[in-house]
Amino acid sequence: MKYPNSLQELIEYFKLLPGIGEKNAERLAFAVLKFSDEQVEGFSDSLKNVKNKIKKCEICNNLTENDKCDICLDQSRSSDVLCVVENTKNLILFEKANVFNGKYHVLEGLISPLEGINPEDIKINQLINRIKDEKIKEVILALTPNIEGETTSGYILKMLEGYDVSVTKIAAGIPVGADMEYLDPLTIQMAMQGRNKLS
Repeated sequence: MKYPNSLQELIEYFKLLPGIGEKNAERLAFAVLKFSDEQVEGFSDSLKNVKNKIKKCEICNNLTENDKCDICLDQSRSSDVLCVVENTKNLILFEKANVFNGKYHVLEGLISPLEGINPEDIKINQLINRIKDEKIKEVILALTPNIEGETTSGYILKMLEGYDVSVTKIAAGIPVGADMEYLDPLTIQMAMQGRNKLS
């Protein structure tokens, strides 16, 4: 037996989400069937709002509903220390761990020649410009400890040769190849506190 078209269409949309296969998509679609009219309306509005209102901070690439994110606007944060992360999810992890009170720079990816992602495809040039313009004293590389993360860290380190900036890297405690988004706040806290000086 085949599902009614509208239900099948919803299942297909749920399958577009990462980690959602056929069974989970069906489960989610049937859960939506149990929503009240108000919940369906709210769910629909929420999807539209995320698509229409969320944009990238013009300074650091964090997600925001304004031109600049709350972190970049926060005068109480250290403005001469930048923590470089792969994506906004990783930025949120550091914020939840409450271990960093500086500013961030979101690269929006890592260098990966095998996937066709080159340095100019991510926000490295923007990072270099920020370091010059904002008189940054320390750059903390908080990238995923895999080949792509190491390649990206090495490239940034090379680009910063000759700059009067200290470059550190978060410490061990984060297993090689581990995806940052699955780490607990304590591991992140220990990695940040024990960071290693690279230059």
